[in-house]
Amino acid sequence: RYICPMAHHDYGHHGHSHGHSHVQELKTLNTAFIVGISLNLLFVIIEVVVGLNIHSLSLLSDAGHNLADVGSLALSLLAFRLLRAKANDRYTYGYRKTTILTALFNAVVLLLSIGAIMYEALHRVFNPEPLPGRTIAIVAGIGILINACTAFLFMKDKEKDLNVKSAYLHLMADALVSAALVVGGLVIAYTGWYWLDPVLSIGVAIVILLGTWQLLRGSLRLSLDGVPEDIELKAVKDEVVAVNGVRSVHHMHVWAMITTENAMTVHLILDDQVTREQEFNIKHEVRHRMEHLNIRHVTIETESKGLDCGKEDC
Repeated sequence: RYICPMAHHDYGHHGHSHGHSHVQELKTLNTAFIVGISLNLLFVIIEVVVGLNIHSLSLLSDAGHNLADVGSLALSLLAFRLLRAKANDRYTYGYRKTTILTALFNAVVLLLSIGAIMYEALHRVFNPEPLPGRTIAIVAGIGILINACTAFLFMKDKEKDLNVKSAYLHLMADALVSAALVVGGLVIAYTGWYWLDPVLSIGVAIVILLGTWQLLRGSLRLSLDGVPEDIELKAVKDEVVAVNGVRSVHHMHVWAMITTENAMTVHLILDDQVTREQEFNIKHEVRHRMEHLNIRHVTIETESKGLDCGKEDC
């Protein structure tokens, strides 16, 4: 295998301080996550207790939905905490990947719970049970209040991080689902249409399925070290090649280290006239551009000597 004499390995070096300041800003979100997790977990308990007591499948289904969001909030909080976890000789990246594996496990469990909800709901559509619609509406109304207040905690920082934005959107969606249950509960109270409860639970299950499918796809992709969905590989290549002095690239790999941090390794073929000082500036510029594409851990190898074959075994 040909080893270019000018090749230079630059492992583990980060670019400028964007990533550090980014983490510093998001430390203030710890309180928001803890409050959000606590309030939503309390609401899940209320829904489960009341749902079992009055035999409301829609409340139990919504409890499963909200429990999934509690898990998502916990994963996001864990991701931020693990950014400070120390690596060791066995796990040189630390334990960051556990956030992705936990998300995958969470998606599988949710799919199983959706199957159970749908089975019971279809049975109850044809055998509806009398239910206190006002109680369903009151509990769902509490859900609107909790989800809206929790979403407000993330509103200010939702554009700073994808996980924070995801948490905000999920909580707002939960508030809308709770609003639908309020309407359904009032309709049941005034019309006696008890079949509406299992129909609403089917609707909630469909909402969970849509969100879970995205979670399953995303977590499976990241578990297999696939390119993250918010990264377009062609755009990354175009940005790198646009740097003055870079002739072409090969051996480019982009993957997620955790749900909030992406990494990249790449070989740069430089123009023959590039000096050592210019090479340093080129690498700095590449890292700077990658920061703005949400890739903060960049490993670069530079090559010259007229080598430009572009093959994997080059």
